[in-house]
Amino acid sequence: MNAPFRVALSGDFKKADGSAVYADFDLTPLLEAPGVEIAYLDNANPLRSSDLEDFDALILLAHRFAPESAPKNGRLSIIARFGVGYDTVDVPTCTAADIALAITPDGVRRPVAVSIMTFILALAGKLMVKDKLTRQGPEGFAARGEHMGFGLVGKVLGSIGIGNIGAELFRLAKPFDMRFIAHDPFADTGLAAAVGVELVGLDDVFARADVVTVNCPLTTETRHLVNADRLALMKKTAFFINTARGPIVDQKALTDVLAKGRIAGAALDVFELEPTDPSDPLFALDNVIVTPHALCWTDQCFAGNGAADIRAVLDIQHGRIPRGIVNRAVLEKPNFQRKLEEYRRQFAN
Repeated sequence: MNAPFRVALSGDFKKADGSAVYADFDLTPLLEAPGVEIAYLDNANPLRSSDLEDFDALILLAHRFAPESAPKNGRLSIIARFGVGYDTVDVPTCTAADIALAITPDGVRRPVAVSIMTFILALAGKLMVKDKLTRQGPEGFAARGEHMGFGLVGKVLGSIGIGNIGAELFRLAKPFDMRFIAHDPFADTGLAAAVGVELVGLDDVFARADVVTVNCPLTTETRHLVNADRLALMKKTAFFINTARGPIVDQKALTDVLAKGRIAGAALDVFELEPTDPSDPLFALDNVIVTPHALCWTDQCFAGNGAADIRAVLDIQHGRIPRGIVNRAVLEKPNFQRKLEEYRRQFAN
């Protein structure tokens, strides 16, 4: 009898009482799949290699997969990351160990783009300020004329990155009649043209845009890509938005320009340090909107991420290559191909 295809879920998917952290992550397709067994890992962070020895696949939430996490027996074949960020996963270790790393671009594309539009509209309409004015009664109503909003027609929306989420943002923003610019060294020029985006230099995004958004991954090259020099290029009336990863931005430099009124405002869902420090000077400012790396968290986002991860895991079980592979070099490695062939032999029929 063939051994089952064993799927591990990182321990942070489960509460202390054993219930699911996210009810919208539907495990039914895994539970009903022939030949599949699932189990939860302990809450070790980073993950322990010994805990992964007997698994073919791992669905990973927020715990780290470090160099010491790779199991020695070579059985693990895929890590399906719950989301599109993979800075918590050591990618070279995965490739060296013949482990594919998959992310969920389909699950987050629309929810994150909607989050960015939420920030754009909240900043442009001075939503948070007007909320406070309303709570003040007559005094607040009398002051409302001092807090005029910012119309979007004809304004320039600039993105650092025009991939999965960046392109979706431009699609959503089209009815607002803004002008679109972006910088991305890996841009698909056909895609940019299709969504009406002018590709420009990085500094041009900061200098020309009325709204600057960050839509690139965190890598060695993008850490502190947004720094004091680039923020100094922005218009005094411009807004800055980051829903990608906190360390892409020099947060101290951003706090400085906000405190001095050198830009109009900012909206941040991500931070250099998470969880945040309540005493951070950033949080004393009234021209910044902040959310706890969760603005895109909706039932649809989490259902989509979970479904995408399960599809990736079941693809591997049947010897198929999933969508959303990050380390595509692994696909050419003989040991990885051997594992796929063995899965096909066991489970394809």
